[in-house]
Amino acid sequence: MIYQHRGLAEGRWQQLSFIEQMANIGSEVGRALSWRAKDNPIYCQRAFERALELIDLTLEGAKGFPRLKELTRLREALVDYFYGENEFMSSEATWNNYFHHFLWAARKNY
Repeated sequence: MIYQHRGLAEGRWQQLSFIEQMANIGSEVGRALSWRAKDNPIYCQRAFERALELIDLTLEGAKGFPRLKELTRLREALVDYFYGENEFMSSEATWNNYFHHFLWAARKNY
């Protein structure tokens, strides 16, 4: 598999805390949302693919069922929002609110 985040895929990602991982995923989702709002589907898709890659890297190192369950549901809901029929009725505000807490917690630790 060809990774866009090669350095992270080589093991550096697993050294980050779960909160830091989720904050980084949220940053990519935020970029995808921003490009979507600017009506740039190519850049939106690229940012979203990077977010999926980070989710998959997080899933590889997931410890415990609750974390695994949240990550798989997150992946499912994001794919539904960006590529599906939005059956979960997500919105840009929903995603910004969800990831905001991780961004805040990650910044608080520094």
